This record gives sequence, structure tokens and C-alpha cells, in this order.
Amino acid sequence: MKHETMNLTVSDRLAHTLAEVGVTHVFGVISIHNMPLLDAIDRAGVIRFVPARGEAGAMNMADAFSRVSGGLGVCLTSTGTAAGNAAGGQAEALVAGSRLLHITTQVDAGMADRDRAAIHDVPRQPRMLEGVSKAVIRAWDANGAVGALLQAIALCRAAPSGPVSLELPVDVQRAACILGQSFPGDIASVRAADASLAALVKKVRAARRPMLWLGGGAREATGAVARLAARGIGIVSSTQGRGIFPEDRPGSLGAFNMTPEAAALYETCDLMIVAGSRLRGNETRNNKLPLPPLAQIDADASQLGRNYAVDLAVQGDAADVLDRLDTALGDYAADPTLAHDVTIARAKSEGRLRVTLGPYQVIADVLARIVPEGRHPWVRDVTISNSTFGNRYIPLTAPHLGVHALGGGIGQGIAMGIGAALASDTKAITLVGDGGAQLGLAELATAVQERAPLVYVLMNDRAYGVIQNIQNAQYNGRQSHSALLTPDFEKVCASIGLAHHVVRDVAEFEHILVNALGADGPVMVEVDMTSIGPFAEAFAGPPAGAAQK
Repeated sequence: MKHETMNLTVSDRLAHTLAEVGVTHVFGVISIHNMPLLDAIDRAGVIRFVPARGEAGAMNMADAFSRVSGGLGVCLTSTGTAAGNAAGGQAEALVAGSRLLHITTQVDAGMADRDRAAIHDVPRQPRMLEGVSKAVIRAWDANGAVGALLQAIALCRAAPSGPVSLELPVDVQRAACILGQSFPGDIASVRAADASLAALVKKVRAARRPMLWLGGGAREATGAVARLAARGIGIVSSTQGRGIFPEDRPGSLGAFNMTPEAAALYETCDLMIVAGSRLRGNETRNNKLPLPPLAQIDADASQLGRNYAVDLAVQGDAADVLDRLDTALGDYAADPTLAHDVTIARAKSEGRLRVTLGPYQVIADVLARIVPEGRHPWVRDVTISNSTFGNRYIPLTAPHLGVHALGGGIGQGIAMGIGAALASDTKAITLVGDGGAQLGLAELATAVQERAPLVYVLMNDRAYGVIQNIQNAQYNGRQSHSALLTPDFEKVCASIGLAHHVVRDVAEFEHILVNALGADGPVMVEVDMTSIGPFAEAFAGPPAGAAQK
């Protein structure tokens, strides 16, 4: 690491500390208020700064980088409006429980919170950040700056993980300081009490056909889950828990968690272990899906029993609890027919889905083969194609390979694809729609500038297609505000040097996708849905009054 020998500042010390704890990338937008820290990062020459075109995109990039790398994602913004621009992306990270550090700035410490009209001052900025953060920390002076950073990182990583905001007043960043203070070590997990574990072991040993429902809080539990599956315990997951148990293996229901076939399977089961999942409404028919007796594991005790009544609540880190559970089960084995029944239920669920896709079966099947074979990160924005086949049909073989706008916010896919690509050693494949793409269009320039290794699969129906379908189904066909003036994406791509290809016949898709994956840098593959035609069954979202799918 390069350091000047004189005139070291707090920013130099912070840059050194970030590198010491393993940060390799920082995503953000440069401004007068974060320039001292960025200058120190550049002079140190260890961390790569990725200059997004907007703070919202930077936050999505850092979020996806964290999910795919398994490490800390870092987003750097300025104060006030800039921090506010990032709030939507940070809300997504909060829903997903991402290990994300939002380093934002503040006016000079002596002016903070005083409403003195200092430039870029937002007197209630901490209150704004609290709504989208696990915690908000401010470095009040030079002496406490590194400690504040280390505490923020610790909170990001500790279960239940989530985004933490760190405010750095600009005068604190510039203050004189010397290097020192290293990261204190591993973060302690929330360890379940022995009595709780014993009660869980007793329940499992008494069960003949137990299922294990995996959420994002169990993403570190791959080894323990594989051993429990080898005992014949059936596996099902939430969208965020996908890939913890490879979905191409027998005994995995994947994320086909509320199909009629899944519901019929649950009726034959006598226990459901829920690990690190909140049993969200859009994956449980608004919590009306009948489930077997529940034993729930969560590091956050306030979530235990919140959406379903549970027979047993275990507060603890899911990975630790499942590992100890497997060890304590001894020679236990589940009903040997359960894994077979799970596999059949999944196959029937897939078959039911394929019928609805019409010509897009071809695209779904190509992706279902290529994504797992190449171990490509599979990144998805909120679009009809994801709601139908992207979230379930494309198998994931590891938890870090799935990135989805979990909170349901449209337009985050283009930026998420960049973060995922820069965190991976294989090319990311990112599924977006034309409506959502327009929200993140500026970040295509970031992808080109950074030569991000990814392929965008742009499903273009020249409208907010799902909104039009909902209007047809629920508003007597009255279509308002859903027709879009859609850009000519070929010309947009040409203007920034982004390779672009159009698919007008589904038979062309595989050849074009394979060539795009073999090219250097980012490529856009645009699927012209108006030429190909509609899905066999229009996806109109959830029934009126239900949570969005």
C-alpha cells in the first residue's frame, strides 16, 4: 500500500482501514464533501473506485457486489440530496439483509444538526437514514473516526446483517491523523441457547417427514443444509434463500414454494423448520398458505412468530443452529420417500409454469441450462419475465449466484448487474425490462467505462407490460400511464460504445447469448417481444389486494 510519509489525514487512516478489512471496491459519486476520502483512497492505490452516474445506482452496485462476493459492499455518497438519492437502493439492501456500508458525509461537525443553512446541509439527515439502515453512526471527531468505521462494519456483518450508514463530516475527513488501529477480529454470531437447540433436536427426531424452508438469513449454512438434505429432509426456499442447497439436486423444491403441488406436499409433512426467513406474504399467499407445524430460527428475536404462529422459536444465527442440529441428530434419517416426493412436486410445478410461457419457453430453457452450467450470477430486475420464470425456473447452484430486487422496486437491475459482474469471476447475466431499464439507463455508461463483464437480457415489450395486464384484468381494460415512449436501445448503446444485438425470433436467442457471453466487456441482448408475441398466459400480478409477486 502506498502512503505519503507526511501530512496524513483521517481520510488516509480510513482508507487504510477499509483496505485492511478486505474492501476491494467502493461505488459512488464524487462530490466536494467526500473528496478528501476519495483522494486518500486513490493515493493509497489499493481499492478500486467505481464512479456511478447516480447515487441510486451506486447503492445498487454495492448491494449486488456484497451479495455475489460474500463480503462487504461499500457505497460512498455526499450529504443531503445525494444521500437521499441512495435511499431507495438502501431500502432494497435492508430488505435483503445485505452486508453494506453506506459512507455518507456531513457538513462540518460544528454545523451539523443546527439548521444553519450550510451548503448541502440536511438538519434531519440521520432521521432519514434511520428509515433505511440497520444503524446510523457518526464520526464526531478525528480521534473517534476509525472506531466509528469499525463499529459500522461490525454491525453490517453481525447477524442479522444489514446496511449501516456512517456519517463523516468533511472537516473530520480533512483533520490531521496518523495511521494505526487494526480491525479487531471476527464478529460474534448470535448463538442459540443449548436448551433451544435441544428442543429443536427433539422435534426433528420426532418428525418423519420434515421440510427445511431456507431464507436469506441461512446463506452461510450451505454445508449444514447439504448434510441435513442427505438425511432425507426436504428443502424449499424463499427467493433470497435460493441456491443454499443446489436446485439441480433431488430433494429440492427450489423457490416453487406456494404452487398447488407444493401445498399438497406440505399436507404430507409433519414439521417445517424455517431458517432465516420471514415467510413473506408474497411467498405464502399473504400468510394464508397452510404449512406444517413450524420451528423457526432467526437471529432477530422480534421476527420469531411474526407472520405465522410457531411451535418452537429459536433465536440464533441460522448457520450455527443448523450445524449444531445436524451434529446432534446422530443417526436420524427422514422418510426415504420424502426427497422423491419433493422432486416430483418440483417437476410438476415447473411443468405448470412452462405451459404459461408460450414462445418464451425457449428463452427460459436456454437460460435454465446456461446459467448453472457457467455458474453465472443471475441478476433480475422486476419484470414480467422474472415474475414468471426468472425467480424460480432458472436453477441456482449457490446462494451468491442469485441477485434479485427483493423489495419489489423496479429499475435496479442495470446497476445491480454491474456490481455482480465486478464481484464475480464469471460473466453476469442480467434480466431487465424496457420500463425498468429506463430508470437506470445512465448506468449503462458506467458498465462500459468499467468494462463490466456482463450480458443484459432486455425484454422489450415497449410498455409497463405487467401494469397493462393488471389494467386489463382489474380495470376493464382501461390502460392509463402504462404506455411508454421507449428509446431506440440500439442507438442508445451505439452512443456509448455498448455492443447490442436484437432477438426477433426465439430460435436466435441461444446463438446470440452464447456469442455475447464470449465477448469482452458488457453486451446488451434485446429481445423484441412485439415481434415474438405474447406469453401464453398473461401475467397480471397477484389478485387484487394481495402482495406483489
